[in-house]
Amino acid sequence: MARVPAAAALLRVRKAPRILVRHYRSRRSQPAIELVQQPHPYTRALGLVAVVLLGAWLGLLVVGNVRAPVGPMDTTMTLRPSLTGGTKINVSPLGALELRSHTAPLRLDVDVDQLDPVRSQALVDHPERLSGLQDEVAEDVGAGTLDLAVRSCAAVVAGATGLGLAVYRRPRRALAAGGLALTLLAACGATAFATWNPKSVLEPKFSGLLSSAPSVVGNARSIVSEFDVYQKELARLVTNVTKLYDVTSTLPAYAPDPSTIRVLHVSDIHLNPASWKIIASLVKQYKIDVVIDSGDTMDHGTAAENGFLDPAADLGAPYVWVRGNHDGQVTQDYLERMKNVHVLDDGRAVSVAGLRFAGIGDPQFTPDRSAGVGGAGQSEVLAGARLASSLRDQEAAGTPVDIAVAHNPTAARETDGDVPLVLAGHVHHQEMEVLKYGTRLRIEGSTGGGGLRALEGDDPAPIETSILYLDRDTRRLQAWDEIKLGGLGLTTAEVSRHLPKENQPGAPASRTPSTPTP
Repeated sequence: MARVPAAAALLRVRKAPRILVRHYRSRRSQPAIELVQQPHPYTRALGLVAVVLLGAWLGLLVVGNVRAPVGPMDTTMTLRPSLTGGTKINVSPLGALELRSHTAPLRLDVDVDQLDPVRSQALVDHPERLSGLQDEVAEDVGAGTLDLAVRSCAAVVAGATGLGLAVYRRPRRALAAGGLALTLLAACGATAFATWNPKSVLEPKFSGLLSSAPSVVGNARSIVSEFDVYQKELARLVTNVTKLYDVTSTLPAYAPDPSTIRVLHVSDIHLNPASWKIIASLVKQYKIDVVIDSGDTMDHGTAAENGFLDPAADLGAPYVWVRGNHDGQVTQDYLERMKNVHVLDDGRAVSVAGLRFAGIGDPQFTPDRSAGVGGAGQSEVLAGARLASSLRDQEAAGTPVDIAVAHNPTAARETDGDVPLVLAGHVHHQEMEVLKYGTRLRIEGSTGGGGLRALEGDDPAPIETSILYLDRDTRRLQAWDEIKLGGLGLTTAEVSRHLPKENQPGAPASRTPSTPTP
């Protein structure tokens, strides 16, 4: 019995090599077991998108720009990723010009590198060539844009393909990344084309030294009357930039339109002495016809502060003022005795610079809270109702008011339907709104940058003011420029041009001039 197990064991030993070979071959025929977990399909897709976007951006950054002549200037055009789109023209060292030309995830950057001395001198020697500059500029911009589109396509495909090859090390994946980048660029281009707005040159935003040259911005009448908007306005910008380069010591003179009344709206100066110099400079530079102050010129409204008001009489233009909640009655009495100053209160009207104004002082007096009756909101509503009643009385008497003024927007809103334009302040930021019954409400920011309280925050508040352009015949708003300067210790400057929709070229005529659209 002992021999049987021994023989069986010996037989198993002899068959062992053949068993191992069969086992090894069967293992080779089975699929290999994955030790590393494959990424989720969504993760792979997000990774591919990241590679495409990064590669496309790198491609545009390295080779996605073209040098193109535009009139007498040499420029560099570039496409850049952007959340808002638009066009930015950098005129170093004068500043920048921004246009809301399109809405797409791509922004067109145009850097003005230099003026070509030969072409510039030709314009100086032969001014008659300026009449044909608009066609030349349009042709140059078109050629440069086409060249930029072709180069950008090559740049994004090369960038995405190269980065895809470096990341995935598979030609098929790399080519897929390049194809996807080209598709995304084409989609962005189609979106930009669909949202292209050539009239954006009518509402530019200037910064730097350009913001202090009103001849670059242009006057309201000439802008509204242009029909062939894009070519003519672009040519005008190029011409004015040429002048700015040519004359480095002085900015071009502003030729005022005699059919436009220019109104400077200021508010909430709050004892900032720098505001008077800014106002005087704007009055001279823009040939302002009248200055309107919608209140809070002071901080505490005391007699000790009255000396701060003395420059108002010598600004070079009539000064129309309404009391704010930081201005006391002693402030109003002091201003009423000053020459060249017109105080508005109790709905009384005054005619200044071809316009008829009416206003009411703020019923609140912040340093003395007992002055309010029934709470701030109710007293402001009552004051606005009194002003609206006065406006209706003057309309019935045949002497309608063109502009109403109240410090608090709550009071100003009560005049809806009784006046074409009402001005206010108080909230320290700029707004423009068309109310329910057609009255346009303009709220001004702080022309004093909030006064000394501007230093309480991390960043100083900006100094804000506006220039309103009104037609001398209809006395209706044609356009307005929002001016924003850096606060205390800052030196930045921006000017943004805005047009009411009914005044833009091609807009349908309004049935009545007192029912504007925003």
